[in-house]
Amino acid sequence: MSNELKSIQNYIHAIEKKLAAGDATEHTHRSALEALIENFAVGVSATNEPKHIECGAPDFVVRKGVTTIGYIEAKDISKSLDEVEKTGQLKRYRDSLTNLILTDYLEFRWYVDDECRLNAHLGSPAKEGKIKRDKDGIQGVAELLTGFLSHKAEGVGMPRDLARRMARLAHMIRNLIVNAFANEAETGSLHTQLVAFRDNLIPDGLQFKGGLTNVE
Repeated sequence: MSNELKSIQNYIHAIEKKLAAGDATEHTHRSALEALIENFAVGVSATNEPKHIECGAPDFVVRKGVTTIGYIEAKDISKSLDEVEKTGQLKRYRDSLTNLILTDYLEFRWYVDDECRLNAHLGSPAKEGKIKRDKDGIQGVAELLTGFLSHKAEGVGMPRDLARRMARLAHMIRNLIVNAFANEAETGSLHTQLVAFRDNLIPDGLQFKGGLTNVE
């Protein structure tokens, strides 16, 4: 058995051990996921609950040395990842992070530049905390993690690629401003600037309905 597949088997055993106790939560399995990532490739570290970044706070940041490889967002076992994909949180992450994994600890979805590149399942929960293995899925997760951990951001070779990256950045900045505005007191600097823009820059007769969420 390869080291990668052995790491995955050890990971499944760790998940089963916690499930068998009967009181596992979403956070219970993070240590097992951290160990899986760090044992899967030499020199890789996975930091649980890292500092906030511009688009939010993914559960893990994965690095090799000082270089950030990617991010992981983990949900509880059997949580519908289809539903998670529809949330504003995941949309922000996919818009902003070029290398991202979404997982419920058994299913893994790998996104590169907002597109789902691979999807694989280790198995499904069974009785008494056991995991019913999916042999093909285990190999699929091994390939997915290999791709995630070896991913390197592609250079900008075409004007279209640059335009797409700039559009993602602009979208992220817009979301940050909208969220900051919503959480700021009416006497704050953003509100003051908005009033100034409305009074001085918006032509007379143009309808403007109050908040930044209406500005496109």
